[in-house]
Amino acid sequence: MRLLSLLLTVVGFGVALHARAEIVNAGPNGFNIRHVVEVPNVAPPVVWAALADVSKWWDPDHTYSGDARNLSLEPVVRGCFCEKLSLYAGIEHAEVVYAQPAKTLRLIGALGPLQDFGVTGSLTWLIESAGGGSRITMTYNVGGFADRPLSDWAPIVDEVLVTQAKRLGRFVATGTPDEPKQ
Repeated sequence: MRLLSLLLTVVGFGVALHARAEIVNAGPNGFNIRHVVEVPNVAPPVVWAALADVSKWWDPDHTYSGDARNLSLEPVVRGCFCEKLSLYAGIEHAEVVYAQPAKTLRLIGALGPLQDFGVTGSLTWLIESAGGGSRITMTYNVGGFADRPLSDWAPIVDEVLVTQAKRLGRFVATGTPDEPKQ
């Protein structure tokens, strides 16, 4: 049973990592990035439920608290992608502005260090049926003013978000967001 579980994890990991990532465009006042993850044998409603369960797949290294269990995402209009820091302290990473269950979730907000600047971003998760499973396309479009050209921030944000997209794909495919141990 353990061998079967390991084999399913490795197979699921390998398939979920068929990801395409790119910085689509970057300039002094903005950038847009896109990541596509293919998840075989998983229907869009399952992906939607996993997406909303952000505390189970988001990388804890990319939280303010250091613990992804402090994250929450309410996948409804005006819902919050938030992080609890203590009883009275917390962070709103983004607000849901468009929710079409099992298809599209769009949030508006400046993620991470971008909150320090006069920027905002539109983070969209598009879920489509594809090849007997699902295709997850994540885009993040950012614009505004920062301490340096936003094109300098694009690779940093891109690296963080490709990590999150891959973690979501692995979580959906295998039940764990972590890369398998070698």
